Amino acid sequence: MRFFSVENSLFLNKITKPVKSLIIGSSGQIGTELAKALREKYGYENVITSDIVEKNHPPYFYLADATDKNAVKEIILKEEVEEIYVMAAVLSAKAEQFPGRAWQINMQILFNLLDLFKEGYFKKLFWPSSIAVFGPHTPKHNTPQYTVTDPDSVYGISKLAGERWVEYYFEKYGLDVRSLRYPGVISWKVQPGGGTTDYAIEMFHYALRGEKYVSYIAPDEPLPMIYIDDAIQATLQLMEAPPEHIKVRSSYNLAGISFTPAQLVEAIRKYIPGFQVDYKPDFRQEIAHSWPDSVDDAFARQDWGWQHRFDLEDIVKEMLTNLQQHFYQDHDLIIG
Repeated sequence: MRFFSVENSLFLNKITKPVKSLIIGSSGQIGTELAKALREKYGYENVITSDIVEKNHPPYFYLADATDKNAVKEIILKEEVEEIYVMAAVLSAKAEQFPGRAWQINMQILFNLLDLFKEGYFKKLFWPSSIAVFGPHTPKHNTPQYTVTDPDSVYGISKLAGERWVEYYFEKYGLDVRSLRYPGVISWKVQPGGGTTDYAIEMFHYALRGEKYVSYIAPDEPLPMIYIDDAIQATLQLMEAPPEHIKVRSSYNLAGISFTPAQLVEAIRKYIPGFQVDYKPDFRQEIAHSWPDSVDDAFARQDWGWQHRFDLEDIVKEMLTNLQQHFYQDHDLIIG
């Protein structure tokens, strides 16, 4: 594993004044881990969470619909929020099933926040984009920062539109909006929420249960992926970078590693030799095939010192170890 060091970061470990943050979509895959990381850094009381889903929520949580501008505004005013992280969206596979609803939700959330930002209610906004902005005419290998973006999925179309809007609001109104094009994010704490790359999480659960997995992605389809710890590190690092270092105001390419379903299966079989997988590609395979095999994140590395830590072997060990410890304790698995 290539561990992250202070010398390799321009900003992440710099001592900074605590800020009051709001995470919208805090119960999801990234939001859950982001809340934990921000609270460790700035203190529990400085991180406000919000979601439309009601679970066992901690203090400083608000049950709110992010498409309701007034509801979001009330939270911002009551808690004196300075920066907002948007983690609420209808993801790729779900969006294909409900295209009109997905477009309305994804764009309404963004416009609500851009309008509140323009009206002066907070100071900084993180809005996530995705590799879904790329399409069939995008260069597949080491996709550059600036290239053809012709998404053919509802999710990708909404993310590309969002990229253009956040850059417009920066150029027109000087709003400090920052964004990353996340690849597929792999994590163990929260169940996946309907993304095309979710197969990479599902495989671990099936392997640990001793069940055969049926992959909806073809065995030889490579996709860019990132482990959750790296995704959170990149998000915080970007948000803490001085404004003059942020040269890309649409969305930065972000890379971790790339692998195929077959490569992931073989990596899991090193620990669970009997793991069986069949392949029955469906509509999600078409989406995946339109995305890059790998992306070039040189701008992120150059502008604010980004460097990923986890390779495939690291990810497999982390996923199997944590899932076994927390969910599958009866499985006789030994991680070397």
